[in-house]
Amino acid sequence: MRRFVAGCVIAALAGASLAAAEPQQRQPVPRPFPQPGNQSPGASEPARERPATPTAPARAPVVSAQNVPTEATLGLPIYPNAQFLTSYEAGRSQRYYLFGTNSSFEEMVRYYAVILDERGDRVFDGPATHMFEVGRFREDEMAFPPGVTVKDYTWNGSEGYLNPAGGEPTRFKTVIQIVPAPPGQTRR
Repeated sequence: MRRFVAGCVIAALAGASLAAAEPQQRQPVPRPFPQPGNQSPGASEPARERPATPTAPARAPVVSAQNVPTEATLGLPIYPNAQFLTSYEAGRSQRYYLFGTNSSFEEMVRYYAVILDERGDRVFDGPATHMFEVGRFREDEMAFPPGVTVKDYTWNGSEGYLNPAGGEPTRFKTVIQIVPAPPGQTRR
């Protein structure tokens, strides 16, 4: 047993000494922002092109009346007092649309259960998330199953989902995500 332990120690020390003997690559030294006409001697890196104009930080898209989706364009119901927040490209010719409301999570689940005539599934307890699938999911044609997802943003003492437009209300208790079926597919 002692020979085994001694052999392991020797092998570990030999590996450490080999690693120390290998030439270490030198990390580049950070430099302050370059000054015009002040090229430090011995600089081995070629000068990089800088963008002509500085880029502005990303902002939430401004929502106008023209790009707010309707029940007719989505093919799914929108809760009456829900406010359109934004939409995202989901892939495979699909988008998902986010709506905020200050109605409770439970109220939203009951509303969509009645309107969609489906019980849906509670997929998470914390934060509470409930999904209503309303179309067949075809993996080769879709990124998400068509349907409505309701999520509680007051879970664990949270103040709610921050309004990306910065208007009133400043936060939403519940967010509704609507994923319509891709073009050409109808609801179940």
